[in-house]
Amino acid sequence: MAIQLISRKQIGIRIGELRKGKGLSQADLAQKIEISRPSLAQIELGNRNLDVLELQKLSIALGFSLDNFLSEDFSASQLLQTIGNVQSIESAERISTPSLQLVKFKNVLLYILEKCAGKPNVGEISLIHLLYFSDFNCYELYEEQLTGAQYFKLPHGPSPKGFENIALQLVENQHVQRVKTDYGGQMQMRYLPLIKSDLQFLKASEKEIIDKVIDQMSDWSASSIRNYTKKDMPMMATKDGEEISYELVFYRDTPYSVRNYNEEIDAL
Repeated sequence: MAIQLISRKQIGIRIGELRKGKGLSQADLAQKIEISRPSLAQIELGNRNLDVLELQKLSIALGFSLDNFLSEDFSASQLLQTIGNVQSIESAERISTPSLQLVKFKNVLLYILEKCAGKPNVGEISLIHLLYFSDFNCYELYEEQLTGAQYFKLPHGPSPKGFENIALQLVENQHVQRVKTDYGGQMQMRYLPLIKSDLQFLKASEKEIIDKVIDQMSDWSASSIRNYTKKDMPMMATKDGEEISYELVFYRDTPYSVRNYNEEIDAL
């Protein structure tokens, strides 16, 4: 039996406010009520129904009565004050902390170059966008980081921390060649692979994610891929110059989301 006394959107907002006010991450609360973290994200967005059992588990985990929670005049802030556990909503949200796997990052880069270096449209900016989607799509699907790179929102799009130094290392070690070429009347930096990637550093599932990103976007122009990336939720929700949180992938919508949440809902 689904809960329909108030809208799914209202339920999601109230759950999110209570969770953050009690200092719980989505992963913490999802574990307590025995659902996946992406499923909880969909509940908080108002995209997923709750059944009675799930709502009961939430009432225990977050400390509310069902009658109060489902009433029109419910106030999350008043409830939190009553139980003496008021915290800032912004500070309570956990942000994943990537840890760069340098060798793996280099091999992912080499693998993408093997597939795309022959395409005149794939310059440095497009290459970085392909890396970004490979990393963030992997995190959405498996809740594990592919390369562990930290990305920051810059004017031209997402940028992995230390990319310039990593690229220079690859050039100095004669793993790639860096050249400037003219494309559409503009100069662009391109990278040509001189060695093959070592696929022992990539799982089959990770390689599949990268291949799908390449198939989808590697023929796009730099301006097209930039415009597309700007509307991805992790980019949209991040201020210029700040680090892009991997956790934001769970708030993606079509066509950016790569995880089938409906299958997870049906399985519950």
